[in-house]
Amino acid sequence: MSADLAFALELADSADAISLPRFRAADLRVETKPDLTPVTDADRAVERALRDRIAAERPGEGVLGEEEGGGSGGPVRWILDPIDGTKNFSRGIPVWATLIALERDGRVVCGVASAPAIGRRWWAARGEGAWSDGEAIGVSQIGSLALATVSFSRTGLDSPPTLELARAAWHAQPFSDFWAHLLVAEGAIEIAVEHDMNPWDNAALQVIVEEAGGRFTDVRGEARIDGGGAISTNGLLHEEVLARLARS
Repeated sequence: MSADLAFALELADSADAISLPRFRAADLRVETKPDLTPVTDADRAVERALRDRIAAERPGEGVLGEEEGGGSGGPVRWILDPIDGTKNFSRGIPVWATLIALERDGRVVCGVASAPAIGRRWWAARGEGAWSDGEAIGVSQIGSLALATVSFSRTGLDSPPTLELARAAWHAQPFSDFWAHLLVAEGAIEIAVEHDMNPWDNAALQVIVEEAGGRFTDVRGEARIDGGGAISTNGLLHEEVLARLARS
């Protein structure tokens, strides 16, 4: 295991130790940000703790986080989503995760997604494969949309091509936030579509899906984390998905 990934896993341990005790806490504080999305005291506490540890143990490495922002300058930066799925977290729904990724020279080199309320963790590093709970994972080999399972988020309801894609599939099942893309990585579903994503949502997921043998791009087919959306597939169906979504 690379030193970068080992440190990312340690950061995930630190995050879980803060977030899990605050889940379903009677005194959880929930506020609304200017973009009308919720933020809890746990979101802020997790990001601050990770930033402090990175500063102490990886001096000189930058940080971009959902709650405190951060510049894009410098060749190395950590990309943090302290709680992906804050709406779930704030309502006591256990599907949420801390997402941690490291980017070097514009390329994400490792990532961790830790979902302690459901007892799951996924991780990957370039050239080291993708893993979940200590077991290697890989995408499915289903090459027909008619046999595939598609997941899309709430934003997909406003996209006729996304709905048509779902209707053409064998099964359509919306999953929340990070989880859909990780289900692609472990071969449980074939396609996940999200029209509204940020770099901190995408970074860890990209490397995990790709190391599992899949593809992760924006909705235009570019392998980037700052394209505003995300499509992950098992690779075999990616071009068909892009073509169908381009009909809008």
